[in-house]
Amino acid sequence: MRILSGIQPSGSLHLGNYFGMMKKMIDYQENEDLFCFIANYHAMTSLLDGKSLARGTIEAAANFLALGLDPEKSTFWVQSDLPEVQELTWFLSNFTPMGLLERCHSYKDKVARGIAANHGLFAYPVLMTADILMFQSEKVPVGKDQKQHLEVARDIAIKVNNTHGGLFTVPEPEIDEEVATVPGLDGQKMSKSYGNTIDLFLEEKALRKQVMRIVTDPTPVEDPKDPDKCNVFQIYRLFLDKERENAMRQRYLAGGLGYGEVKQELFETVRDFFAPYAERRRELLADPDGIRAILARGAEKARYTANKTMRKVRKKAGLAY
Repeated sequence: MRILSGIQPSGSLHLGNYFGMMKKMIDYQENEDLFCFIANYHAMTSLLDGKSLARGTIEAAANFLALGLDPEKSTFWVQSDLPEVQELTWFLSNFTPMGLLERCHSYKDKVARGIAANHGLFAYPVLMTADILMFQSEKVPVGKDQKQHLEVARDIAIKVNNTHGGLFTVPEPEIDEEVATVPGLDGQKMSKSYGNTIDLFLEEKALRKQVMRIVTDPTPVEDPKDPDKCNVFQIYRLFLDKERENAMRQRYLAGGLGYGEVKQELFETVRDFFAPYAERRRELLADPDGIRAILARGAEKARYTANKTMRKVRKKAGLAY
């Protein structure tokens, strides 16, 4: 089965990125046909500084590679290395009703938070659709916040197929309800735009400071606590197997457990879990040309597949004459 997903190279990597998408992608490469890309075009809706975007692209690639993505087992590239994606975006734009985009919650939410309204932000779902349909993706793992964009992609694919026959595979979303929305420090979805993240590759002091900022209620230490209403527990459980999660749950319910104690345990868990990945990341970033070479080979693989789709698109659209 062909599976596709991507991540923006804007800002530091956090637990929401890892558990919401990256870990799943890395696991998929063992048994599935995995296509994974760095979405630097998408990042331009919020990041217009060219130097920052270029640096973030290299860092995002190093993050993925350090965490275990194997370019020999997957197709791994940078979005802008395939100009075909912009050509397909224009083709798909002519099948996309304005009302479909106007109903997208993400655009309205971002504008409400003060992000400047522009065409790139508004048309974001069409570019995302091009990324998905270009590779005839069958399954796209997404968080709950991206589910509507997958529905847009499906609607556009069906509309094109009704006009031009079975040109595109209609993708299916995959949402893991257990980790679809990783909570941040304040209980909202963990997101850089909310400033509520726990970052993966911080120095120890900075990491501990983030973990200690997790919002908790004023329940006294000696009283029982509800783990399902605790932000610390909801994050901590991502690292625990079922047996250890149940044991932690019982500690909450028994009383006598302070939130500070659990935060310290969580800090140590995060630090120790990502320590070997952080060392590998440092090694990769010391050789940026090596990272560029990996991405260039990935782009060649991706472009081979993309051109298969674009030959069909150009013929159906009358652009091949």
